[in-house]
Amino acid sequence: MSDLTTLSNRDYLLKARAIAPIIEGAADLTEQSRQLAPQVLKALVDGGFYRMLQPRFLGGGELSLRAFAEVIEEIAKADASTAWCLAQCSACAMAAAYLDRETALELFGPPDGIVAWGPPAPSVAHMVDGGYRVTGEWNFASGGHQASWIGGQSHVFGPDGERHLGSNGAPVIRMMLLPREDVQLNDAWNVMGLKGTGSDTYSVKDLFVPERRTFGRDAAEDRRDNALLFNFSTSNVYSFGFASLALGVARRMLDDATIIVANKIPYGSKRALRDNNVVQAHIGRSEAAWRAARTYLHMTAENLWQSMSEEPTLSVDQKIEIRLASTWAIQQAAEIADVIYHMIGSTAVFENHPFERRFRDIHSVTQQLQGRQSHYENVGQALLGVETDSALFTT
Repeated sequence: MSDLTTLSNRDYLLKARAIAPIIEGAADLTEQSRQLAPQVLKALVDGGFYRMLQPRFLGGGELSLRAFAEVIEEIAKADASTAWCLAQCSACAMAAAYLDRETALELFGPPDGIVAWGPPAPSVAHMVDGGYRVTGEWNFASGGHQASWIGGQSHVFGPDGERHLGSNGAPVIRMMLLPREDVQLNDAWNVMGLKGTGSDTYSVKDLFVPERRTFGRDAAEDRRDNALLFNFSTSNVYSFGFASLALGVARRMLDDATIIVANKIPYGSKRALRDNNVVQAHIGRSEAAWRAARTYLHMTAENLWQSMSEEPTLSVDQKIEIRLASTWAIQQAAEIADVIYHMIGSTAVFENHPFERRFRDIHSVTQQLQGRQSHYENVGQALLGVETDSALFTT
């Protein structure tokens, strides 16, 4: 990918299927080391996967929402942590659309030009000649261990020490792109699932960041590339990526369970699980639930993509649709995982079987922003015309 060759939607999906055995074979190492295994990182970089959502002038794919969702789902079938890092860092790479071309090529031109960041956190960026002096600590740097650049959203303060306000009177927050070698990653990711994402805390102190390596995240006034993809916010893209990740994990669990029940005879029984009517019903209902959730998510992605090509601004109703489709997909995937986990009995509890890891991973996905059940309440409030304090329909 050093020649910045642009791949098609289909190319990425085929490549994802081709490298899946590498990812799955290294899943234990990825989890144990709490970062992507070296062979996995190499396969992703060599395959150009971190370019999926980059501008075309960088050789980026500018994939549609549905195409991106399909690739992440495919990777998640092999390993959830790898898919999470890829989804996170791919959306972060949309930063290239907000930088001048020279800076974008400097950061993202190299094959391993990867950026990662976490959500906003208390931090300060003091304006100085040519840029900012940044001090802060942030959380959840998913994929940060393999990144070349780490982003930190910071509150801007003027030379007088006063908080800098925008033309609308709101405090100014800018994303600072920090060289990985200048960032302190702090070991804090001791968790139940998605261990391989290495979503540690990170910090810098009084670090100079030139103006050209800063931008307002998803700020239209800072956007320099107006291709269709970049009219969507990174939050929009995260929703489709992480929902597809959950669907990929559930898909793999369901496929593997179908094979297991065909041959497993439970202790004290004379029949294989496949001959059990309850098991048969579980398989059928789970299949229907998975297909329905995936169809809803993909239909939403396609409708939004078409709508954005005609009117490059999302309405509140469309933002509600994103939130509803992505949350529903994640929650349905977790319910399928629960059914399968209980259905196959003791097979699911051993650490040497992927069921155990996938069960932990998918329930960790439900704890992330896009998977919160409280989103149903927010959607209900919006549909009923009840005032909501949720900011999720404004991004």
